Amino acid sequence: MIVRYFAGAAEAAGRKEQQHPGDVTVAELKARLSDEHGEEFARVLTACSVLVDGTRATDETFAPTGATVDVLPPFAGG
Repeated sequence: MIVRYFAGAAEAAGRKEQQHPGDVTVAELKARLSDEHGEEFARVLTACSVLVDGTRATDETFAPTGATVDVLPPFAGG
């Protein structure tokens, strides 16, 4: 799958996107990404929304191989 990071999530991850193995739940993916990118990223991730193929996901959502996962921090403005 492709994981894309936006704004503060990209900054904390040190990249805008990466390939990652699929066939995991969002909770499993978050745990793996937190381990990979460290404590600051894990902190930012707690405030982020996650989309799987454009649809808002919960921790129980399945992210298959081939999916696009977007990690979106809260945005200010109106």
